[in-house]
Amino acid sequence: MPYAKVNAVRLYYEEAGSGTPVVFVHEFAGDLRSWEPQLRYFARRYRCIAYNARGYPPSDVPKALAKYSQAIHVDDIAGMLDALDIRRAHIVGCSMGGYAAVHFALRHAKRAASCTAIGAGFGSDPDKREQFLADTEAQALRFDRLGMPKAVQDYKVGPSRVQFLNRDPRGFDEFARQFEAHSALGSANTLRGVQAQRPAIYALEQGLRRCRVPLLVVSGDEDDNCLEPGIFIKRVCMSASLLVVPATGHAVNLEEPDVFNRALLDFLTAVDTRAWRPRDPRALGKSTLSNKG
Repeated sequence: MPYAKVNAVRLYYEEAGSGTPVVFVHEFAGDLRSWEPQLRYFARRYRCIAYNARGYPPSDVPKALAKYSQAIHVDDIAGMLDALDIRRAHIVGCSMGGYAAVHFALRHAKRAASCTAIGAGFGSDPDKREQFLADTEAQALRFDRLGMPKAVQDYKVGPSRVQFLNRDPRGFDEFARQFEAHSALGSANTLRGVQAQRPAIYALEQGLRRCRVPLLVVSGDEDDNCLEPGIFIKRVCMSASLLVVPATGHAVNLEEPDVFNRALLDFLTAVDTRAWRPRDPRALGKSTLSNKG
């Protein structure tokens, strides 16, 4: 089994294909297997790497909560590039991984050919912040007390997951079984160390306004916790494009793999061929009709 030594832990990874590197960073409820529809598609023309984050076997599961944070999660991406002798790559993340992709664009801009963030922003709504933190700790306690898979029974059919269940019951069942096999300790530590401590998307405004890394933001239109943060990123970041997928929930790459794969391919191709352009400043004129007056 291939492992990379990254920031004092071993991270399990898989890769397929050759060409420009694309690194896939999974969500909280997923692991590298959540990217299978993308690995099979993009490996035809890219070197695709997907790995399990710390806390997700067969990667190491540190016991200490101090070994988990947003900054560590982001730096592990850079560490994976170092371990595989990759200078620069496209970074694609979903949810927790999408959050990390946005931070990677801000923290390691020179190493990002582009960044794609699916469903980033959960917990950013200031009116729901206290509820988010309470819900996060309650879920972490369920992992502590119940273990897997009992602790995930309600989580896996949450408000932004039922779309996947309704659209693709077979695919959802596979996703749920994989989630149930995760480490309870790793999941609890990830919730407390990464999810609960990370800043809201809105707190990143200053960095996003300076960001020049090509950024593709993707959201399902029924992913209520992430749709508004996605729109916010588009509004403040000149290098961001926004894709909203109709009648879709949180994990767009699994719910609508064909739509997502084609959109991502168009984006990566534009970046690789230098056809990608940041937003034209004239689109921000004060007038609703022209750039005069």
